[in-house]
Amino acid sequence: MLDVWGMGATNPSSVHTAGRAARGVLERARLAIGGAIGSRAEDVILTGGGTEADNLAIHGVAVALDGHCTFLVSAIEHEAVTKAAAHSGVQVRTAYVRPDGTLDLNQLQDQLSDWDHAKLGTPVLCLMLANNETGVIQPVGEAARIVREAGGLTICDAVQGLGKSSVNVGLLGVDYLSLSAHKIGGPQGAGALWHRAGAPLKAVTHGGGQERGLRSGTENVAAQAGFGAAVEAAVRDLPKYAMLSSYRNDMEARL
Repeated sequence: MLDVWGMGATNPSSVHTAGRAARGVLERARLAIGGAIGSRAEDVILTGGGTEADNLAIHGVAVALDGHCTFLVSAIEHEAVTKAAAHSGVQVRTAYVRPDGTLDLNQLQDQLSDWDHAKLGTPVLCLMLANNETGVIQPVGEAARIVREAGGLTICDAVQGLGKSSVNVGLLGVDYLSLSAHKIGGPQGAGALWHRAGAPLKAVTHGGGQERGLRSGTENVAAQAGFGAAVEAAVRDLPKYAMLSSYRNDMEARL
């Protein structure tokens, strides 16, 4: 990390030696992040945090679909998702949860059973992986399957899930997945958005064309290096984290 900090304000888009070295640091971080979620590195967009990743997914989908979509936002989403959807300029509906805090899959199925694509456009579910208040794990895989069968897309905020449970984008079946470094012990100011190859997504900020044109702005090399290191440590320590479940279960039983 000290070596990375020593790069100072080196621009990873520059073609000189220092710039190429900085680019190498970014790509190693991207590779680590992709590996942690079972994806290709090239499908990972580096961002300035989880909120930016959520906003890029939501606004980027709305722009790519020319506004012809409707967001189905779960009733327990983080404000980074609910407010982004509210300001997207497209229709927003609520996907409700059960008393146990999990998404009501039957209600979701009912919402989509007679979906009017001509009127409502593509259904886009926004469902977090783990709730930031209760810790409840959501049935993302099942929900994504229901939405996919209805011709829709799924955006998953996995900020609270990474490092605490196994996260695999292929098994989840989602189209977009947002992450944040500081939730797993990494530095603030670093995040990422994974998107399935071919899933509709367009840039919502414009400039130098970084991150394959989907997120312009000079990347934070040091923060992303920290993200890469943190995600490697988080994956390595998953078995230790799982051991905490017995203590949690005992505490809940006593309460």
